[in-house]
Amino acid sequence: MPRWYIGLLALVGAERVRELAISRRNSRSVVGEASASRSYPVIVAAHIGLLTLPLVEIAWTRPKPRARGLWLASLAAATGLRWWSISSLGASWNVQAQVTKGFVPITAGPYRYLRHPNYLALIIEFVALPMAGGAWRSAFGLSLLNGLALFDRIRAEEAQLNRSAAYRDAFQHKARLIPGIF
Repeated sequence: MPRWYIGLLALVGAERVRELAISRRNSRSVVGEASASRSYPVIVAAHIGLLTLPLVEIAWTRPKPRARGLWLASLAAATGLRWWSISSLGASWNVQAQVTKGFVPITAGPYRYLRHPNYLALIIEFVALPMAGGAWRSAFGLSLLNGLALFDRIRAEEAQLNRSAAYRDAFQHKARLIPGIF
């Protein structure tokens, strides 16, 4: 088992713990309903799998990773996009995707271009992190699980967000995940 990969997974795990702390702090000041209550447990399971299943696969199959540099660069870009999204939302960001009744939509940072840049970052991470270690089965399976959970979460979250005329006005012509496509 490559030590660098174990270290990489540990760094991503530490990042997730930090995100949970930020979310907990932000959730104390948010009074809203969780938009993704059905998908949240699946998302949690997918994230746990992201940090564990590639290790199991690599230990079992001993793959020879291909294009490691590409996958590590993709992971770094996704992590940057994720933190740009989190910092742009500020105190509004939380892992439960809670939307307050009188919220003001954020249209700065990556939200100038997309409705859900944080979810795009997650999609990239779910491919890039396992693939950096050569765990293509984990990349495929976890990406599928994450995609299904995000589909449900985005639908539920947008149902809440679209209650706001300000959100509809600000985001009606913006793509969900990829500018000009989705």
